[in-house]
Amino acid sequence: MIPNEPKITPELVASHGLKPDEYQRILELIGREPTITELGIFSAMWNEHCSYKSSRLHLKTLPTKAPWVIQGPGENAGVIDIGDGLAAVFKMESHNHPSYIEPYQGAATGVGGILRDVFTMGARPIAALNALRFGDPAHPKTRHLVAGVVAGVGGYGNSFGVPTVGGLVGFHTRYDGNCLVNAMAVGLARTDGIFYAKATGVGMPIVYLGSKTGRDGIHGATMASAEFGEGAEEKRPTVQVGDPFAEKLLLEACLEIMEKDCVIAIQDMGAAGLTCSAVEMGAKGDLGVELHLENVPTREAGMTAYEMMLSESQERMLMVLKPEKEEEAKAIFRKWGLDFAVIGHTTDDLRFRIKLKGELMADLPIKELGDEAPLYDRPHVPTPKKPVIAAEAVQPPLSNRDALLKLIATPDLSSKRWVYEQYDSIILGNTVQRPGGDSAVIRVENGPKGLAMTCDVTPRYCEADPVEGGKQAVAEVYRNLSAVGALPLAITDNLNFGNPERPEIMGQLVGCIRGIGEACRELDFPVVSGNVSLYNETQGRAILPTPTIGGVGVLDDFTKSVTIAPKSAGEQVFLLGETKGWLGQSVYLRDICGREEGAPPPVDLTAERRHGEFVRALAAEGLLTACHDLSDGGLAVALAEMAMASGQGITVETLSHDVPAHGFWFGEDQGRYVLVVREADVETLATRAAGADIELRRLGATGGAALTLPGEEPILVKDLKDAFESWLPAYMGRAA
Repeated sequence: MIPNEPKITPELVASHGLKPDEYQRILELIGREPTITELGIFSAMWNEHCSYKSSRLHLKTLPTKAPWVIQGPGENAGVIDIGDGLAAVFKMESHNHPSYIEPYQGAATGVGGILRDVFTMGARPIAALNALRFGDPAHPKTRHLVAGVVAGVGGYGNSFGVPTVGGLVGFHTRYDGNCLVNAMAVGLARTDGIFYAKATGVGMPIVYLGSKTGRDGIHGATMASAEFGEGAEEKRPTVQVGDPFAEKLLLEACLEIMEKDCVIAIQDMGAAGLTCSAVEMGAKGDLGVELHLENVPTREAGMTAYEMMLSESQERMLMVLKPEKEEEAKAIFRKWGLDFAVIGHTTDDLRFRIKLKGELMADLPIKELGDEAPLYDRPHVPTPKKPVIAAEAVQPPLSNRDALLKLIATPDLSSKRWVYEQYDSIILGNTVQRPGGDSAVIRVENGPKGLAMTCDVTPRYCEADPVEGGKQAVAEVYRNLSAVGALPLAITDNLNFGNPERPEIMGQLVGCIRGIGEACRELDFPVVSGNVSLYNETQGRAILPTPTIGGVGVLDDFTKSVTIAPKSAGEQVFLLGETKGWLGQSVYLRDICGREEGAPPPVDLTAERRHGEFVRALAAEGLLTACHDLSDGGLAVALAEMAMASGQGITVETLSHDVPAHGFWFGEDQGRYVLVVREADVETLATRAAGADIELRRLGATGGAALTLPGEEPILVKDLKDAFESWLPAYMGRAA
């Protein structure tokens, strides 16, 4: 027994998020009662956030390989080959619980953490994206959360110096007690310059890099694996504090020591801090690790072993160093004004030993900390099928003109300019397409290659039918990338769900993973990284199932990327894909008719692939002057967005007589795009479509100052913009 250590009681075990049977497994594994430091280490390694104990079984079914995949799941970030000796490195992570408790720092450190995941692999971050979900705008906390989260995302990304180029913002009452903050980062590396977390060699120095360790973030990973109940505000001390300027220095120092060939292995200190990074590096290399904590740079006096091992202070890295390079590496870190301390070494006995001033604080089997983490095949029940809602059975309460004006001013569909104008989207000078389109596009180095990136998900589809919702999320990301002319290469995912111990919630998770897997296989769009965030519940009320998908694609020539804005008057507008007027789970049904019900639109993956290939071929030949994929709000909303983006009108001359008008305009049938071509290219387009078995319908032409739908009063583009741009600034400007 170590002096002055607290007694291990059932209450103490429970407060660490460990269930009685899990604690029993710990006793059997180590053959004795753990020390408080060891209990903390197990708590960190065996919580949901680090061990994926509820999802691992199902994540194994996802496709993760392709000829262009260099590194799939299991490292700090995924890596894909984009040609010419270059690799794109990317991942998405959640910081949901911290952002609800402390919105600014929660969101800021979420951005910082995902940037570290990328540059730990040897990549320079070139872009950031985010997916944000908030509660009902009328909820008393929503405005405070929106303000804090957006400021935190912008504050960190802008100060670090990476452009924030894309994302999404949604509102729903089911996020009242749990906002979602999913951060994605994309970096660029040489294919022969990727760094991994696997330690090699016995007796190699383990080096602590970056900022000092404090008491912020202790139990952050454990807190992220628990539901919110009463007293969520009291968890404020578990939220980390970020310093983007220190992270920028850390980036430059890390890339410099990598360039100088100093590094054997390197790992970001993220969730569970020093514990998780040290264990993962040793275990991946089949090595033991011994740490001497008196050498850890701290910013607070008298920190215990427990506090140092579980602190989630930001801007820190752990590295296994080539011994002969120690002085060179130290000089580089000193030059950048950062801490550099040898705090331990690798061993050959597969033990994880923690010492503080000669006192042994922990002595555990290193492989079992990860490999023996509980793995649950939790009971799950499939979500009951919802009825198909025929468009004919939906009575339109408004004219189509008025419905469109109302829809584009709703919280979900209104402009998010108020959000993204707080982000610097052009720093580094390589942003080709900024926020507001289907995908962001970044020039790669000096070109001509470009990278396209986007993130998307439709939670209401996922709740109504998790399998179709999972498929649709991947398919929509595939469409977003194809719409700008990019070849979709791989995805990262962030699976946000409620309590997996409830069979219906576990059923949502299992169903969405199945749908994601089916879509990825059919579209040749593998999963290379990701994150699972469970227990997003407050007092038993779960969020909507929200498996956010981030996608990356490549353009051979960034100058050929296609925007949603038609270029001039007289261009011809076409609808690609079949329209049946699917209104189940549509925003029209929800926000115009007040009915949140029905089956979501089915996804035909074969058609998605065929349509995507067709659109990309047209883009590569320069035949498209504009393109937009159809999603929330259907055709009418897509046309309105294109008119607003270009500032000129569109006159639609025909509509389908096989579908009720409100179904034609607002149905959310999948696999569809609006294509705009020059008059001279209409015949070529029609011939190509017939040859590729593509359903194509001419809608009308661009020009004038209004969007005109057949049989409806024209809507001035100015009036569309006023409705579209007004909701969010008015909401955020309103007195709290």
